[in-house]
Amino acid sequence: MLSNNLLALGITLAIAFFWLRINDFFAHKGWVSSSISRKIIHIGTGPIFVLCWLLFTNAPIARYLAAIVPLGITLQFALVGAGVIKDPSAVEAMSRTGDRREILRGPLFYGIAFVVLTVLFWRNSPIGIVALMMLCGGDGLADIIGQRIPSAALPWSQKKSLAGSLTMLLGGFIMAISILGVFIWQGILTGPFSSYLLPIGIIAVVTTLIESLPFADIDNLTVPLVSVLLGFLLF
Repeated sequence: MLSNNLLALGITLAIAFFWLRINDFFAHKGWVSSSISRKIIHIGTGPIFVLCWLLFTNAPIARYLAAIVPLGITLQFALVGAGVIKDPSAVEAMSRTGDRREILRGPLFYGIAFVVLTVLFWRNSPIGIVALMMLCGGDGLADIIGQRIPSAALPWSQKKSLAGSLTMLLGGFIMAISILGVFIWQGILTGPFSSYLLPIGIIAVVTTLIESLPFADIDNLTVPLVSVLLGFLLF
């Protein structure tokens, strides 16, 4: 059983490494902007990693082995951001302005959220999955769409737009129900599928409001935290 989980860990590490490096490469080549690359990583990492949970067994150690992946990436983020590791491609892919120290805020918080949610909730609870999908599908998409579709700024947050908030709401909801649907289909989470729709809808609305607040670089902590608290109440 341990060997099966070690194999799952190896596959997950390989997929995660390829996903990050291909985005680093595209950003370094200038094929995509740093801001777009940063958000592509933000959006895609969550569903890819969570779907890799299906490779692991039900052994108690499985969640800790899986958590090694985001933990390793987070430590790399910290070392690159601190300047210990020189990685221009990673800096270009994960920072807005090319300043490596930016990685010590949003991207680092993002990685910490992944480690904590993996260990605490794993795949036998919808709470962690929904929190991660709100962070990825919601918060990640909101920035991309909000900056590219003209719409009114929010009265309480002039740097946030109505288009961005609607994208946060719909993106988080759709990604959460899609990934949960896979876990229900695989028999890991119990159904019926319809019983998850209202709780996820409520979580999507509240986390959208949280994301819309005028505070910089803390969405990667506040969105999953609020999602988890609501998850305890609703699931």
